[in-house]
Amino acid sequence: MSSTDIAPDPHRGTLRGPRFWLAPLVVVAAVMSALAYFYLASMVNPTENLRDFPMAIVNQDIGDVMPGDDEPRNLGTEITAAILDGIDPAQIDMQEMGISAANSGLDNGSLYGAIVIPSDFTKRTSILAQGSVVPGDIEKPIITVYSNPRTGTFSTGIVDVIGDTAMTEVNNTVGEQLTAQVTNTLAETAPDLQLPGGSLLTLEEPINVLNVEHKPLPDGTGAGLSAFYFTLLLILAGFTGATIVNTLVDTALGFIPTEYGPLYINRETTRMSRLTVLFIKWGIIIVLSLIVSALYLWIGTALGMPVPRALLMWEYGALAITAVGVTSVSMMSVFGSAGLLVNLFIFIVLGLPSSGGTVPIEAMPKMFEWLSTFEPMHQIYIATRAILYFDGHGAAGLTHGVAMTFVGLAVGVLLGAIVTWLYDRRGFHRSTELPAVSESRESATRP
Repeated sequence: MSSTDIAPDPHRGTLRGPRFWLAPLVVVAAVMSALAYFYLASMVNPTENLRDFPMAIVNQDIGDVMPGDDEPRNLGTEITAAILDGIDPAQIDMQEMGISAANSGLDNGSLYGAIVIPSDFTKRTSILAQGSVVPGDIEKPIITVYSNPRTGTFSTGIVDVIGDTAMTEVNNTVGEQLTAQVTNTLAETAPDLQLPGGSLLTLEEPINVLNVEHKPLPDGTGAGLSAFYFTLLLILAGFTGATIVNTLVDTALGFIPTEYGPLYINRETTRMSRLTVLFIKWGIIIVLSLIVSALYLWIGTALGMPVPRALLMWEYGALAITAVGVTSVSMMSVFGSAGLLVNLFIFIVLGLPSSGGTVPIEAMPKMFEWLSTFEPMHQIYIATRAILYFDGHGAAGLTHGVAMTFVGLAVGVLLGAIVTWLYDRRGFHRSTELPAVSESRESATRP
């Protein structure tokens, strides 16, 4: 047989071309670079990026007369003013409010922490000043810094840093004033009496600062990370599940070949419109969402994760998986193979760093705050957190999260249905059939 009997390999030129080798290198490098940039940019400088971090300061102090003073003072008011003057309002949104409003804000997650000055603060400080020269048992006045562990471990750490910084300054300022006041009073009333060293040490740091968690999380919540990881599972169920469903359905209908090890099976293409195939994939996603959401709850509870509102969590989990899965399938139906990259960017590359599940949105660059207004993972996270940690209260993020999840589902349905209908209408049918070899090509290859 002569060399002219063998048809030339149409792909040899493609293999030798630079595009064949550069395309995977460029695409993978670009995706990984995007992952590195967005992930690292969201968490490397939380202190510099801190802005509008919501906290409360509650002054319940009723005031009292301090030693050496003729008029009553309210140290709580003075400390509140000093704290507000000492913080950067662009970084920390320290709001003056009553104790009931502060508790409500901590309960629904709208506040990350609170500084509470009790009603007897000035009175206890006065007793401390008098007790430093008069024998007897005394107690330091107390200021309590409440953190909110249900908003995340990182936010709790930020509250502790803010509280420690503010309280150190307050202790120093009040300590200097008390020491000077007691020393002057003692010099006037008993000039031969010196202030004991122990009393001086007490007066230099007169305030007992208590760091307390508001409604601590039970065991099995991963120190406030279980809501984030459960959210990640819901996203992966929708995104990865949609990819698997899309591949298996297309394989079964003959739109793409099947490979099992060395076996290569190319089924006859089913004559179905793009829209019909899309409806089939959506139906499978919906059924899967109900099953997978139940499996997640079963596995989580078996591992000891508290789920106080199990039915609500199952319902919302199924909704979230459906929304992500339907949208993912729609993207792959609209963009083809490139839809996988689009889904990867929407749900993972941009979703994870803007979720707020690890680092609070208020401690990230503003770009991530903008992304969090529409990125699916953030909406699912705040709804999941509200169910797992805040008893399913709407104000804790459930109402907003559910509404945005329905919006995302509607976008996915409309995008997929409209575009695939247009593809069908314009004759862009899916087919694996190769064009027939022309008569001139056949005659040229005959001996």
